[in-house]
Amino acid sequence: MEREYRRYGLPGFRKLVGILQLLGSVGLIVGFLIPWVGQSASTGLALLMLGGVGVRLKIKDSVLQTLPAIAYLVLSAYLAIAVY
Repeated sequence: MEREYRRYGLPGFRKLVGILQLLGSVGLIVGFLIPWVGQSASTGLALLMLGGVGVRLKIKDSVLQTLPAIAYLVLSAYLAIAVY
């Protein structure tokens, strides 16, 4: 992963992105008990994935390489809008 973040030109953001992803996943679990926390977490994860798609487009990755980020963006956005 460290090599990937260097390829993105964002080596200093690796730990921050990891922490945000962990907080988002915990927020989704807490969202079963407190819906607004789950909605906030899924919105945050969608924004994080939107940034990921943007980075993939900026460095001109293929559609196949960008597809996982797009899928997680759609899933997180769906959770933010429909489920909570």
